[in-house]
Amino acid sequence: MKKFRLPQSYYNWTSIIGTTIALISLFMIVFLFVISMFFGEGTSYMGLVTFIVLPTFLVIGLVFIPIGMILRSRKIKRQKLVDERQWPKIDFNEVGTRNATMIFGVGTVFFLLLSAVGSYEAFHYTESVEFCGTLCHNVMKPEYMAYQNSSHARVACVECHVGSGASWYVRSKMSGLYQVYAVLADVYPTPIPTPIHNLRPARETCEECHWPEKFYARQLVVEKHYLSDEENTEWDISLQMKTGPTYSALGLQEGIHWHINPNVKVEYIATDSIRQNTPWVRYTNLQTGEVEIFEDEDNKLSEEEIATAEIREMDCMDCHNRPSHDYRPPFRFVNDAITAGEISSSIPDIKMKACELLYTDYPTTDSALSYIKNEMESYYAESFPEFYAENESLIEQAIASLQKEFQMNIFPEMKVKWNAYHNNIGHMEFMGCFRCHNNKHSSEQGRVISNDCNLCHSIVAQGRTDTLQVGSIYSELEFVHPDDPDGEWKEYLCAECHYDMY
Repeated sequence: MKKFRLPQSYYNWTSIIGTTIALISLFMIVFLFVISMFFGEGTSYMGLVTFIVLPTFLVIGLVFIPIGMILRSRKIKRQKLVDERQWPKIDFNEVGTRNATMIFGVGTVFFLLLSAVGSYEAFHYTESVEFCGTLCHNVMKPEYMAYQNSSHARVACVECHVGSGASWYVRSKMSGLYQVYAVLADVYPTPIPTPIHNLRPARETCEECHWPEKFYARQLVVEKHYLSDEENTEWDISLQMKTGPTYSALGLQEGIHWHINPNVKVEYIATDSIRQNTPWVRYTNLQTGEVEIFEDEDNKLSEEEIATAEIREMDCMDCHNRPSHDYRPPFRFVNDAITAGEISSSIPDIKMKACELLYTDYPTTDSALSYIKNEMESYYAESFPEFYAENESLIEQAIASLQKEFQMNIFPEMKVKWNAYHNNIGHMEFMGCFRCHNNKHSSEQGRVISNDCNLCHSIVAQGRTDTLQVGSIYSELEFVHPDDPDGEWKEYLCAECHYDMY
């Protein structure tokens, strides 16, 4: 039996080491691929290793082989072991040449096939939710956690952040290179800033699913709140949200979604990077050509400032700016936890004490969870000893619920919580609607962008459960503030108090 031989130039440590690296990498790729494909085992890190790390080592190993052979050939020439010549001599009468050619030919076909499959899998892996949310676990944990609890939890990250088309895919990957560097070099900011100016237009992402021409009529929203008194008094409010017109047949003639009516164009100038200060608004009726400019009386821009400013056309993201990464304030998720029965409303002062603990800043998640547990136990043991002795299980259940909600909405390590990012839906915690609807934006025609609550919603029921004030969907009740019966709240915008409430 003849000994298997290769060209003399192959026999060098560089080529042999390259072959070893390539073969081991290939074996590991096939092994991990089989494990994940047929046994359903795998994590985001396995995908990273299988489709990115190991293929890189495979290519490096393959590159080492010709490098070693070239260096070996030059060494042989210098030692005058073979005749000098400009090009390698390919002689199929030599066994080594035939073997090398066969290995190269079969290997190239196999490598191209493997590269095609690997590239396809690598592409899909880098587009996966797991890759976006769990690879950089500490950095992306807040966004991934909020995403999982959002209404878009079944929509892949890339559907919104990248969208379709090659140009945006390349742009996102180029941006991702710096993000990888920032994580590896530990130079990323906390919290991670919202890429407001790098987002793809909503018409190319949101409207792929949300059909702009099909809007629905008004909707009823029922909320249950609990006051911060010892009895955790219930306070209900029911709102008719005027997202659309009174009748759906009217389309976008009125209602909140009028702002993106295809027959009108609403533009604005923001004087800050996060688009919260909007002193200049322009309305254009595309059918009649009518143009009306509204300016903030207290913050007028000069003609030079207007000429050099970016004028943005309003779209979905100007209001729905946190569609998948919304971090709820404590008073909201405590209300929901009590309503869902996870926290008993019979526990005295639970709303007040829970919000007091949850609005406190903590250095780490572990310290927060420990502090919440210790403070809750000591507070009820000292302030309500009899209740605590008889209902210790209720207190422990409340502690567990608060800890769970804390981990879903507050992330001390990344400095992320409800007020880290402005949420423009509504006007309770942030200015939101009041960025324009503040009764200060007026036009030369004498019109004002009103802050009348009834423009966007009407109250159809409100109050304590035993004295509930009930109206009609055809008329509005005047809002009654549960903690301000004298109506002093009318002198302020909601966010001016609620943002710094605790």
